This record gives sequence, C-alpha cells and structure tokens, in this order.
Amino acid sequence: MKILLLILLLLPALSHAGAAAPKQDQTNILRSAEEFLKIQTAGLPGQVKIDLGTFDEHAGLAACDNLEPFIPPGSHLWGRTTVGVRCTAPARWIVYLHANISVIGNYLITAAPLTQGQTVSASELGTASGDLTLLPRGILTDNAQAIGRVMAFSLPAGTPLRADALRTQIAIQQGQNVKLISKGSGFQVSAEGRAIAAAMAGHIVQVRVASGQVISGVAQANGDVDVSN
Repeated sequence: MKILLLILLLLPALSHAGAAAPKQDQTNILRSAEEFLKIQTAGLPGQVKIDLGTFDEHAGLAACDNLEPFIPPGSHLWGRTTVGVRCTAPARWIVYLHANISVIGNYLITAAPLTQGQTVSASELGTASGDLTLLPRGILTDNAQAIGRVMAFSLPAGTPLRADALRTQIAIQQGQNVKLISKGSGFQVSAEGRAIAAAMAGHIVQVRVASGQVISGVAQANGDVDVSN
C-alpha cells in the first residue's frame, strides 16, 4: 500500500517533467542567421546593414544542438529577402525569417549629358551615395567599369549609370584590314589580313590572310590582332 501511494504521488511530477522538454531559444536562431548573412554579404560594395524579422516565440521548437542557416531557392542576398534556419540534431525542424539587407555605398552618375555612341571619359562621371539595393539592377560603382566604353543610349546629367547603358567599343570592323602580331621571347612577327567579322577589344576574331587561310586571334584596342597563342 505504501509503495502504491508513493507511485501515485510521483506520477504528477513525472508527467510534468515529460512535458517540460527543453525549447529552442529564439535568440540563438536569430544570432545564427545574422552571422550567416554577415559572412555571405562580406564582399558587397558598401557598408552592409542587416535587419532580421522575428517569429512566434511560442512556436515551441525543440532545443537544437546544430543550427544550419541557408538561403532558400529564389531568395538573394540583396534588399528584402528570406533566410532559413534548419535544425539537424537532435530534432529536425525549419524556420524562415524575413530579412532586409541594405548596402550603403557610392555609385556612378553622369556628370554631364551623355549621347548614344559617345565614348565615356572620367570627366563625364560623378559619384553619389545611397542604398544600392534601392537602385536599379546593374548599377555601376567603379569608374573602371565605365571609362572607355560606349553609350548604348543617351542619358541626362545626374542619372545613375547602369551596365546596360554601356557597351564595349568595337575595336575591329567586319572586312577591316588588320595586322596580325605574333610575339615571343625577343622577337615579333607581323602579317596582314582581313577581319571576317567585327570584334570588341579582348574578344576572339577570325582573320583571312592572303593565302586564304583563316587565323584566329585576340582583337586589340588599337585594331591589331594578337595571334601569339
């Protein structure tokens, strides 16, 4: 009878202990997601600021020994996005957090009106500062990305400069007579030919020489073709 009474007295305590399984601390989930995003955005061109949303703290997630943040398919490390955190042990669950990634930095603007076909020089470029994630895709952030390239369409002064507004200048026109240059250790050999197609500097171009043979080389900004390799 005493043993039975002892068991009955212990049952509520055992039941309460079973119900009070450890729960996951929301703070650890948020910290894990934030550190992951900091690492993933370290190479962005500017000062990165990460704002994470929260989730229901009463969700009752089981305590986790191994949190694994990840970027869900279709999400990106720019502007408003989503980051996931999964638990792989001892329990298995996944939560998704809304995030906003701001990138404060300098970007290129036109310092003067630029017309279609115009070659861009340093004097025609300026800079402005702001949240790059709120600007159009393809915004340029370095003068080297624009100088020497040709305007694909006209832009007024003060316009943010995007990659699609520029094209690489044609170095060799179709049918143009070109010089083929082959360089080696202490020597240089040249020959004449005619370009089969137009090419931009740094691109492969095919040239037909006097014998009728077609030779491939790399178009140079000065109109020559490098066939050294």
